[in-house]
Amino acid sequence: MNLIEISLAHPKYILAGMSIDQPHPRVYSYIRFSDAKQAAGASTERQQSYAADWAKKHGLELDESLTMRDEGLSAYHQMHVKRGALGLFLAAVDAGAVPSGSVLVVEGLDRLSRAEPIQAQAQLASIINAGVSVVTASDGKVYSRESLKANPMDLVYSLLVMIRAHEESDTKSKRVRDAIRRQCLGWQTGAYRGLVRYGPAPSWLKAVDGVWQVIPERQQAVLTAIELWQQGLGTGAIANALFERGLSISSVPPTSGHLSRLLQHPALAGTKIVNLDGEEFVLHNYYPALISQELLLELQQQGSERGRRWVKGDIPSILTGHNITVCGYCGSPMKSQTMTSRRNADGTIPDYNRRLHCMRINSGHKCGVTGSCSAVPVEKALMHHCSDLINMQRLFNSDHTAVAKSAVTAAQAEVAKVQKQLDRITEALLESTDAPTTFLVKAKELEFLRDQAQNRLLAAERDLANISRAGAKDAHLQWREIAHGVLSLDKAARLKARQLVADTFERITVYQKGIRPAAGDGRIDIVLLARSGQSRLLRIDRTGNWVAGEDVDLMG
Repeated sequence: MNLIEISLAHPKYILAGMSIDQPHPRVYSYIRFSDAKQAAGASTERQQSYAADWAKKHGLELDESLTMRDEGLSAYHQMHVKRGALGLFLAAVDAGAVPSGSVLVVEGLDRLSRAEPIQAQAQLASIINAGVSVVTASDGKVYSRESLKANPMDLVYSLLVMIRAHEESDTKSKRVRDAIRRQCLGWQTGAYRGLVRYGPAPSWLKAVDGVWQVIPERQQAVLTAIELWQQGLGTGAIANALFERGLSISSVPPTSGHLSRLLQHPALAGTKIVNLDGEEFVLHNYYPALISQELLLELQQQGSERGRRWVKGDIPSILTGHNITVCGYCGSPMKSQTMTSRRNADGTIPDYNRRLHCMRINSGHKCGVTGSCSAVPVEKALMHHCSDLINMQRLFNSDHTAVAKSAVTAAQAEVAKVQKQLDRITEALLESTDAPTTFLVKAKELEFLRDQAQNRLLAAERDLANISRAGAKDAHLQWREIAHGVLSLDKAARLKARQLVADTFERITVYQKGIRPAAGDGRIDIVLLARSGQSRLLRIDRTGNWVAGEDVDLMG
């Protein structure tokens, strides 16, 4: 397929590798099918033959290398202009790169556009006003400035053709959308189990004889991406890891943006979402599920907490970037700064070159206590504290899950309430042979509310699981396992530590010159507020060694 190619980096526009900034007019042929299967018909050969005869009859050269084809691109939705050959040709015409006096041969004006008539005629006018004639092979009509001046009714005729073409496509589009809507409703009620051909399919699936099948190598890539995400890697690092392992989720190499969308996609749990004219249809169990709904909700929750993943450089901060660590003097978030350009003789980074600053340091409203402190003693104190069983037990006492359990109970009650209302509507529908439309609308509304309530329940259960895991009997072992790697700046260990910090703490408050900075004793005070609601004050020196520690009540 030879498509028009335009290079804006070059002073001249390029068509298929050849300059079209030619002094002599040429004949170009444009062929479009909304369905690529139509290309098997005879109209393609007829148009090509017609274009060759036209060029010969009028003493022009047919540029056969530039026969433009847009197969499978809709003229109603303007896909052939947005991403097809015609759009590039129109851009070349607007830029004056197509020689005046040239001819564009099409099967009919409906091949050129099926957009709203005023838009379709504007596209035709832009070609004609550039000195390029449009010839329709189906009826031999010529549309040029000279012909339209001589026969003005041809302009009216062209508009009528465009109106008819748009109305045909508009009617067909409405019929298709109505059919899709019926299929979606049928799927939701269990009356239909075929394919709903709307929107792109997930790249790890293919339809075979009307049944979705998983592509094994792409499934492996998806599950690997999820595993790496759960380990704490960001989408950029995951994309690199997949590339290095020769894994791909689609026909192109994975990118960070692609993975960000993928890791929150409902299709992972088998759900297809169809939006028709503002109406949303949720089709559960439509695709083969790769993961559970619970895991999908967890991935979506983690994706919304961007700070956990958004790290720069090879030394991810375990303290900052996730809106957990704040300045004790003004309450603003803290930020990290690593000066990698200044290293020791052995290549290591001096502790004083890894700093913690209040975010207000560069703002117009500066913090009341200026300066910064090394991040190293704070990280060291945190890792040592959480690696100790007794310390973790202090942070997570016997009733540490009470608040989370209460949230789960409330969410369960909400789901039960909506489900009871839905059951009543369902019974009424089953007993009635001619149920009013309002019943169907109400049932659909309640299904939506139930799905939302179930999602809130899953989120509450996930929070409870995170708090339980953070305060589990052996939770300190997770911290102990990675402590050495964190302090020796191992990237993988620090990414895991970021996750642990986010799962364990609601807030970490740092007083980089102590709660009483006027004392000038060189100490750093850290207040840890666990997700259980328990708080702990750590007082450390500039090397990270504890000076004192005590429980504090920040909730009273």
